[in-house]
Order: sequence, then C-alpha cells, then structure tokens
Amino acid sequence: MEDIVSKTRRTFIKGAGATGALAAAGGLEVASASKKERKEESRTAACGSAMQCVVTGQNKSGKSIVVSHGLVKPVTVGMMPGYDFYRIWGSDERVSLPSDGTPPAQPHFFPPASGFRFGMFTLPPATSTSAAQPPTPAELQEMEQKLPGLLQALEADHPGMHTTDTVDFDVVVCGQVVLELDDGAEVVLKTGDCVIQNGTRHVWHNRSNENCMIAFSLVGAERKRTA
Repeated sequence: MEDIVSKTRRTFIKGAGATGALAAAGGLEVASASKKERKEESRTAACGSAMQCVVTGQNKSGKSIVVSHGLVKPVTVGMMPGYDFYRIWGSDERVSLPSDGTPPAQPHFFPPASGFRFGMFTLPPATSTSAAQPPTPAELQEMEQKLPGLLQALEADHPGMHTTDTVDFDVVVCGQVVLELDDGAEVVLKTGDCVIQNGTRHVWHNRSNENCMIAFSLVGAERKRTA
C-alpha cells in the first residue's frame, strides 16, 4: 500500500510542471509551480510563442482608443528553417498625426529612405539547422513573396551577411547572439543588450542551444555612394 501511495505521489509531482504551464496559459496562478518554472514560462512567452500586439489610434472626436489587440503570427519560409519573422509595423512615408491606427503600406521588408520598419525575428540554435542546401525555385519564390527584398540584401558567398541603407535599433529580447562585422570582428550579445547598426555590413549567429529573439526598428537612410 505504501509503495502505491509513493508511486502516485511521484506521478503527481512529475505532472505538476505541465499542470502549471497549462494554468499559466489560461491566466491562472498555481501555488505548486516553482519560481524556476514560472520564470521559464515567462521567458518562453517573451520569445514569441504568445506575443500580442496592441495598436492605438484616435477616433473622430480625438479620443485615444485601442484599434486592434491580437496575436502576431510569424512568417516562416522553407529557405530558412527554424527562423520566425514578425513584420509588425512600418511605413514608406513620413507618418502624419493624428492617426486612426490604419496600418500603413510596407510592401518591402526594408524601408526606403523616407520610411521605417518595426518587427522581430527568431534565430534557431545552430545545432538545430542542417547544412545549407541550394534553394529550390519554389523556395526562392516563397522567400520573395513573404519577405520581399530580403533575399536581394543577402550575400551569396557569405550566408546571412547583409548591408542595408538603414539605421537599425536592435534589442536582444531573449537568448544570446553573436554579431559579426567586417574582418571577422565579433560581439557577444545577451538578453537586454542592444545594438545601433549605422548601415553596416553584418550577420547574426546563434551559437547557443536555445532560440534567440531580436526586436528591431529600421529607419531609412540615404547612403552616399563613393567612387
């Protein structure tokens, strides 16, 4: 009888973590959930598994209102397995206020000199990605359709390396990432670290064992061409 009780108790304790996760997803507090479990659940949500976006605006009487409030769905492409792209907001022109919260047009992934972009992307661990294979015509078409203009910015002989005519404000939301610049210069960035990219050539590497999410704001800029 004692063995049966002990076994039942162990089974219950083992399942407590899963129960805590389900309750947290439903907005409930679970007293049995440990601080470590709650911290892990919070970190997972911060990495985009349940990311929400609130858009505000003004109505005709000038009152500030919530225009939309919902989950942001990531964009995925077969050419870059494991990557999630969140195209949240942007405009190709200078924005005028007041605004009713209608999303401006942003046909391309990167903004023109007069525009801006706001979004996030998730890099999978390097250990979870296989060796790069030549993309198929279907994958190239999908890439251009879902993330127009991104493929053209990527260097063919250095995977991931790119340069854009933008000033980028990047923040590591969760995880760890390595920023590589010219001549192999590298900087390790952790959760909470930020980068100001002044139109520089760069590539991101996730050499950890967990996903890394980066939030970015891209501001279009004019680049003077040298002879």
